[in-house]
Amino acid sequence: MKKKVVSVVLAAAMTTTLVAGCGSTGSADTAADTSAEAAEDTEATDTADTTEAATGDTIKVAVVKQMDHASLDEIANAVEEELDTIAAKNGVTIEYETYSGQGDQSVLNQIGTQVVSEDVDVIIPIATLAAQVMANCAEETQTPVVYAAISDPDAAELTGIDYVTGTSDALNTDFIMDMMFKQNPDVQKVGLLYSLSEANSTKPIADAKAYLDEKGIAYEEKTASTNDEVITAASALVADGVDAVFTPTDNVIMAAELAIYETFADAGIPHYTGADSFVRNGAFATCGVNYTDLGHKTADLAYEAVTAGMADMDDYYLMDGGIITVNTETAATLGIDYSAFNDIGEVVEVTTTEE
Repeated sequence: MKKKVVSVVLAAAMTTTLVAGCGSTGSADTAADTSAEAAEDTEATDTADTTEAATGDTIKVAVVKQMDHASLDEIANAVEEELDTIAAKNGVTIEYETYSGQGDQSVLNQIGTQVVSEDVDVIIPIATLAAQVMANCAEETQTPVVYAAISDPDAAELTGIDYVTGTSDALNTDFIMDMMFKQNPDVQKVGLLYSLSEANSTKPIADAKAYLDEKGIAYEEKTASTNDEVITAASALVADGVDAVFTPTDNVIMAAELAIYETFADAGIPHYTGADSFVRNGAFATCGVNYTDLGHKTADLAYEAVTAGMADMDDYYLMDGGIITVNTETAATLGIDYSAFNDIGEVVEVTTTEE
């Protein structure tokens, strides 16, 4: 399987080794297998093998979020919504249950062991650690694993596995850096805020450093693993006098965005991030993947994996980003005129929501 780029009309713009350890209803009907009629004393003619859910069967889906926060919740909600749509459109019964790993690998292992033992037809893990754990738990049974929002599937070692595919939200870090300097060409020091435990952050942070090194711009790194540490790290970046802050699609930082966005805004420091969900929680701006579209695509792939099999599916499907999302309330607090972004992309305006 190879990666495939998926182009979508977006409503808003946006790894490590495998880990040890391991709804809603609609009525079923799928395309029947095609086989040749064998007449007496004649040879059988063409046959076609098609994987299908037999009439009356129920498709069982486990949706596993790595943790609870706005980005992953948005994806999970979109997956559920699309599964309901698929059930109604195709006259099939789809039962799903959504779990949260609470950011804890042992909890994810327990969930993976449970859903595999319950013989679900497909597992949809959301975020890198969840995908790695589910792939490991499903290895013996070869239960299809169709992940969502993996920034670097190759580095996460989630490619080349027959029963694993999914969607990637790989970030265009250079473009977000371009946005930063388009808005303020005089930036002298950039804060890089991320978690060392987040595989999603590894490549974008390396890309950001390379970009800044090439421009001769100083940067200050702060890392955190808990909400309290994120708050402390944000305050430290303010004290360090950074002119702007960049955070990629980092789940640890996302979970704390509502607790830090005012710290940056009140200090006049724009926070550029890897997903529109950050911006809806108070960050200044992003350009990336729309997670509702990503969730819909992931659900479609999961249905395809169950009903048609995975032999012809790609290793992963790269979602296409491109729309700039700006929080107008945060921009007002910062005193920023973001009209400069109109020259480089389509701008979507949002306000802060505590979800």
